Amino acid sequence: MQPLFLKPVFKERIWGGTTLHTAFGYEIPNEHTGECWAISAHPHGPSIIENGPYAGMGLDQVWRKHPELFGNPIEEVFPLLTKILDANMDLSVQVHPEDNYAKIHENGELGKTECWYILDCKEDADMIFGHNAQSKEELIQQINEGNWNEMLRRVKIKPGDFFYVPSGTIHALCEGTLVLETQQSSDTTYRVYDYDRRDDNGNLRELHLEKAIDVTTVPHRETGVTPSVEEKENVRITTFVESEFFSVYKWDITGKSTFSYDDQYLLMSVINGDGSLVHDGERYTLNKGTHFIIPVGLGEFSIEGDCQFIVSHK
Repeated sequence: MQPLFLKPVFKERIWGGTTLHTAFGYEIPNEHTGECWAISAHPHGPSIIENGPYAGMGLDQVWRKHPELFGNPIEEVFPLLTKILDANMDLSVQVHPEDNYAKIHENGELGKTECWYILDCKEDADMIFGHNAQSKEELIQQINEGNWNEMLRRVKIKPGDFFYVPSGTIHALCEGTLVLETQQSSDTTYRVYDYDRRDDNGNLRELHLEKAIDVTTVPHRETGVTPSVEEKENVRITTFVESEFFSVYKWDITGKSTFSYDDQYLLMSVINGDGSLVHDGERYTLNKGTHFIIPVGLGEFSIEGDCQFIVSHK
């Protein structure tokens, strides 16, 4: 058994840029690349396994054909999706549905609770997180009247911040922000407002106001995160969130640290530094921008180097 190293999938977005290339060295398809789907089994962009006996297979195929690598889960679909987002311009103001609504209205799709780790951002950056309406009627009125400055809440951000974004939360990343996102494996987004931007054909981008109003949590609920930190052998583990949808951690490794996760698969993304993973006599190079999965039953492995990871699991 080996760790599963993954080839990301890249998505063009009207708000994307080139930071995925300059920050991570990825070969991006164009100068409007907004999303790196780093660990994905979603049908809109499955990652490809790069090593070992499953090389060339999509993560979705491995999930279906080799469930033992994931502890024989009961879920029909791989539950998580790891992305890196380059917000070269403001993203649309949007909201995502929860599981039951998405199942009914989006052909069985999962809902979309997500979270963000701010990798980098411009000085004095902010983002939209929540709204000020106290009732659905007030929300509808503010949307219809275009009272965006009155309606939308803005919060300041800085590198290293972490935000938990439950389904039903109105939100938007803003210009000059680079984010690692851990989310439910869903591609459903309802746009509330898009700054009257037009696509390449001159058309206003589609909004989804009826569904957005249906799913928005009113009034807005604060979801502050209180990280906890544990120090082990040459590693500092910061726990950001442990929820029904996912648990997310940051590992800061300086030196050599040994791990064993026999009953839990892990999604791992190198966000800074470099090093190596050693398992069963094999050494695997880890660079900034490397993404891989530790399968169930891998046994003991060690990581050596000076590097940082975002780690998640269901």
